[in-house]
Amino acid sequence: MLSRTASDLYWMSRYLERAENMARMLDVSYSLSMMPQDGRDGLDEIAMPLLITGTLEDYLGRHGQMHAERMLDFFALAADNPVSIYSCLGAARASAHAVRGRITADMWENINASWLEIRGIAQQGLNRYGMSRFCEWLKERSHLFRGATYGTIMRNDAFRFIRLGTFIERADNTLRLLDARYEMMSIKALDSVDDESAWSYYQWSALLRALSSFEAYTEVYRDAPAARPVAELLLLRADVPRSLRACTDEINRILSVLPGINGRPAQRRVAEMDARLRYTGIDEILEAGLHEWLNAFIASIRELGAAIHTSYLEVV
Repeated sequence: MLSRTASDLYWMSRYLERAENMARMLDVSYSLSMMPQDGRDGLDEIAMPLLITGTLEDYLGRHGQMHAERMLDFFALAADNPVSIYSCLGAARASAHAVRGRITADMWENINASWLEIRGIAQQGLNRYGMSRFCEWLKERSHLFRGATYGTIMRNDAFRFIRLGTFIERADNTLRLLDARYEMMSIKALDSVDDESAWSYYQWSALLRALSSFEAYTEVYRDAPAARPVAELLLLRADVPRSLRACTDEINRILSVLPGINGRPAQRRVAEMDARLRYTGIDEILEAGLHEWLNAFIASIRELGAAIHTSYLEVV
């Protein structure tokens, strides 16, 4: 497969996964902002997606002050924000168009329809369409694309690069969401907020729901959600689809079957990451400091992405 084709398939998948992940992030922040905020107005929660994606300074440079409606629109539908959900879907559609002959009709129709629909939503306005409805719509479109992909495309290198992009993006998102929520909980702990309080329960529950892992948590653990079991579930459980361990397992499996010897640096890196997760316990992670451990692994995911780019996606 040509590097340019592999790159378009890979980034098509990454942008679609990124759009879904941002919708999940936005949904949980918006829902939590509706809760009592101890005298605050919920702007901290709505600003969380901007902090996680590193776009808060860009927002402030354009709008000058924190405003809930503008922040939501900037993150979701702003065409001039390169990391907005709108921009991600546009980039995914452009990549899909470039490899129209390598994906199935069902896949293309799903992406194209999603792009046309979000343009209509942008014209209508998020306030009129509804934030929760928008996030559910985007998750549904993402599910439909994955179903169309899994059910219609041949199990060849095109399929593998699509899946590779999905799991690289998903691993990064899980780490960032967990880190952001843990940092907020740590700040609250300094204000003497009990970890077993109702506020804590809703924070951890919202994170689990954002990662479609709440039902898995209730099946594995009996206690209310807290830092240790939530981190263990989202980092080390291979049977939880959006966990870090599940993502690295899939990436390792995909890279191991891609042809050629150029991919050895990426294969070696992900094998080391997978072994690290396989033989690490949650107590070791917490002892090292969860925030520090998560940030180190985010850097490892970034380095793995760079190795994949060098090995497979650079045009030679």
